[in-house]
Amino acid sequence: MTEVDRPCESVDLLVVGSGAGGLSAAVTAAHLGLKVLVVEKETQYGGTTAWSGGWMWVPRNPLAVAAGIVEDITQPLSYLKHELGARYDEALALAFLNNGPRMVGFFKSKTALQFIDGNAIPDFHGRTPDASLGGRSICASPFDGCQLGANITALKPPLPEATLWGMGIASGAELRHFLNAMRKPASFWYVTKQVLRHWRDLLIHRRGMRLVNGNALVAGLAASAFAKGIEIRTNSPARRLLVEEGRVVGAVVGGPHGDIEVRARCGVVLACGGFPHDLVRKKELLPHAPTGREHWSAASRGNTGDGLRLGEAVGGVVAKDLVQAAALAPVSLVPRADGSIAHFPHLIERAKPGLIAVTRHGKRFTNEADSYHDFMRSLLAATPAGEPVEAWLVCDHRFIRRYGLGAVKPAPMSLGNLLANGYLKRAQSLDALARGCGMDSKALQTAVLRYNLQALKGVDDDFAKGGTPYNRVQGDASSGLPNPCMAPLERGPFYAVKVVAGSLGTFAGLRVNAQAQVLDVQGQPIAGLYAGGNDMASMMGGNYPSGGITLGPAMTFGFIAAHHAAGVEPQNHFQG
Repeated sequence: MTEVDRPCESVDLLVVGSGAGGLSAAVTAAHLGLKVLVVEKETQYGGTTAWSGGWMWVPRNPLAVAAGIVEDITQPLSYLKHELGARYDEALALAFLNNGPRMVGFFKSKTALQFIDGNAIPDFHGRTPDASLGGRSICASPFDGCQLGANITALKPPLPEATLWGMGIASGAELRHFLNAMRKPASFWYVTKQVLRHWRDLLIHRRGMRLVNGNALVAGLAASAFAKGIEIRTNSPARRLLVEEGRVVGAVVGGPHGDIEVRARCGVVLACGGFPHDLVRKKELLPHAPTGREHWSAASRGNTGDGLRLGEAVGGVVAKDLVQAAALAPVSLVPRADGSIAHFPHLIERAKPGLIAVTRHGKRFTNEADSYHDFMRSLLAATPAGEPVEAWLVCDHRFIRRYGLGAVKPAPMSLGNLLANGYLKRAQSLDALARGCGMDSKALQTAVLRYNLQALKGVDDDFAKGGTPYNRVQGDASSGLPNPCMAPLERGPFYAVKVVAGSLGTFAGLRVNAQAQVLDVQGQPIAGLYAGGNDMASMMGGNYPSGGITLGPAMTFGFIAAHHAAGVEPQNHFQG
């Protein structure tokens, strides 16, 4: 088919990608009166957002203010200045901090997306000036999938290994109920009701309909998009951008019946999820992955750097000078029955009392309760050049039945399948466990003995585990121990799961200005082209100051991009 013969359609705004950044831009633009089309190359919409925890870092958000947590913009601005250092960009920081609350107020008041607060969640680095003890985090409220109607079938379900029989479990209070189901009658009853509801949904709808976390975020955004007449067109990859007189005016988009030309009067938003599964880009930007294959991201497998290549082809520039090019996280490799391998991110259990992390040589190397990103930075630093980046999470029987371990669920769920396929290692003694994992036995036993002595007094003299508010919130205060993040590993059998270098997504994206416009090599905006989500170079400069610093900016800069494309100033619309 020639250029002349190719079918053509026209919209005001074309959004490439269906995660939080893309859908935020799409829904905002539709409310501003624009005709919007969202194209997604995968068979289901939602991207990595649908697998995520759904948390967003948005200081000064309306839910915090309603709860009496009021801070001047100078406080989160100061925290970012100290955290980002040389990578701090005041224009981007101010754009984010000023428009984040407006974004939340807009979605809360105008759309199907609603929020729960994270007012008790501290920033990652409590020793940094102006770190907060809470009030800067929000998450999508649980969402009834029935509101999506037939469109529920195209929503990407949550990562199976992070569910219970396909049922998502909301973080926070709900997760605590599940962890306490065998210990507290109220929690047992809560969990029983949720499981019964889920089984009912499976019988009627063939999937869970109570959506939580990132699945709820996508569902709320998608429902809002459909209500405004936005089509989310799956199986539709963007092939190339169309440029006329230096302005991006649309894209050639694939589909089941061949390529079509989509003209976009107000521009194109690239929000394709970054490059976590692009071997060439990983080899270039991740030093620990010299072939690109030494990095196992938990992000959606369809995120292969398409948006970055589209942007570069019309003059955009990918940032290559960030502190880290990816949002690092320890990942375990879970064999599936069909022969595939799931990449499971370890976000929660490392701070619980009774677990240590050791190198492949059996030596402890970090504060296990620190953030997933900080954990990986420590592991990278502890790994000698030329050796594989890997560690073992080690615990005893009490711990694994109480909290689980990675893809292993706590009691009463069985350990059998994950023991049989080799994912989980078990032995009656630490010596036998070390030999089974290929570790130095003496080193492991020494590490556990020292850790146990420190756990009894509640002070980690080596790595200060439990030393920050974030550590302690992630721990378990109900344990009754001096340190909510520490307990001795005492009685066998003992267990271990190997973790490797991975990520939740990537930071190195297209450089943008405070309006989310993609910049060229001279730092000038490319007319008609915007980037959001992980296709936009992280405003955090490759740093990770708090949970939700991916989705919070993704939602906010999508909101900003839509306003700029519509020619409307954000501060004049949808406040509160």
